[in-house]
Amino acid sequence: MDEVCGTLARLCAYLMTLALMAMGGIALWQHLPDITAMETAPKAWSEAGRMAPAFAVGQFIFPGKIETYEAFRHPEGGRKDVFRWSGLGGTPVAELEIYRPGEEIDQVGSAAGYLAARLDPAGVRELEAAGIIDSKFGAVTLFRRIGGSEATHACLRFFKHVDEPKFRLSGWSCLGEDVPARRAEIGCMLNRLILLTAGNDTKLAELFARAELRRSDCVSGAPPLSADWVTRADNPRLRGAL
Repeated sequence: MDEVCGTLARLCAYLMTLALMAMGGIALWQHLPDITAMETAPKAWSEAGRMAPAFAVGQFIFPGKIETYEAFRHPEGGRKDVFRWSGLGGTPVAELEIYRPGEEIDQVGSAAGYLAARLDPAGVRELEAAGIIDSKFGAVTLFRRIGGSEATHACLRFFKHVDEPKFRLSGWSCLGEDVPARRAEIGCMLNRLILLTAGNDTKLAELFARAELRRSDCVSGAPPLSADWVTRADNPRLRGAL
């Protein structure tokens, strides 16, 4: 009788252990979709409100325009510093984004598509090349909306990628009465961009130090003085047949 009671007690303990394991497995299975969703959800950019500005643009570059500055960080180490200028009534007139990638995947795609989405997320996405301009960072590619280059307040987009260190300048400007003036406004914006702090990024500091050696004085709103057939206001066109 004692052996039978002992066997029954051990059997009950064994069954209770199996029941507890089954209950734990069921609970884990119910929460598995939530865990998977958390692991597969894309990591998003977030505003770094208390982060000190790393860049600055000349104080009087756009007289009468309101300037705002925001910094964003990515969990994988990337940083975006964004300048925005607005006119009367808060109407946006220009924007400059400085992007320093980290380990995140840069899903910019084509430069034209990225710039079109920045200026008008729900609008026309088709852009065409609008020539290049020179800056202290080298040649900068310009884009414009197809069919809108002759409009009085047409906006020009710009894009500049540096391989070493990985660094990207992009944005747009609607300032200027005509295309040469708009090109000059973008050139002044980039030439007057300065680095306030590089942190531990010595390559970034070296990039801006070299760029300052190339910087030339500019007058906001004035056409560029050294425009040639490559850096003129329209797309460069070759003569003759290839």
